[in-house]
Amino acid sequence: MRLFIGIEVPQSPKLLEIFEIVKNAGADIKLVEPYNIHITLLFLGEVREDRVEEVKDSMSGLKFNKFKVTLKGLGAFPNLTRPRVVWVGIVEGQQQLRQIRSYILNELLKRKIRPEDDKDFSPHLTIGRVKSYNSISNLINTINENMNVDIGTFEVNNAVLFKSTLTPKGPIYDKLFEVSSIDRGGSTEDNKTH
Repeated sequence: MRLFIGIEVPQSPKLLEIFEIVKNAGADIKLVEPYNIHITLLFLGEVREDRVEEVKDSMSGLKFNKFKVTLKGLGAFPNLTRPRVVWVGIVEGQQQLRQIRSYILNELLKRKIRPEDDKDFSPHLTIGRVKSYNSISNLINTINENMNVDIGTFEVNNAVLFKSTLTPKGPIYDKLFEVSSIDRGGSTEDNKTH
């Protein structure tokens, strides 16, 4: 089955407004369904069903305090000249996201499970994928105009293992497992994984 580990992102009026702004740019882009938005920590790809328990086990020792993620600005991978993926940036919470990802990645590798994206990690929130370069200049202008727009802050309370089922209407994500945060008294120095 197709698996990934991620952070759920609540829909907010400002985030939905950003989706509308990108949609109204008129470019040939496939937007993520707002109810599917998330931050991907690790994309595992296809994993045999008999190894799913090992994936859950790799997450079960994760310990982290709840933390805030602040979303700000639009951007694109690989660059703004030829955008392929349009994203919302993360300006607060990157360190904690990296720590959680690093812990789980190490635990997966100990179990000889290698995610498809085990290299560089750039925390972001994907909102759409460019299908063709028709009207691409409108999209580039939209991204430039919204590079510094404040989108909002939310609290991260869990890391989730999702099963992704591809359908003609888009992917369906099912939660298979999740690890909730612990609260150790509020010091930011305690916000680390073990």
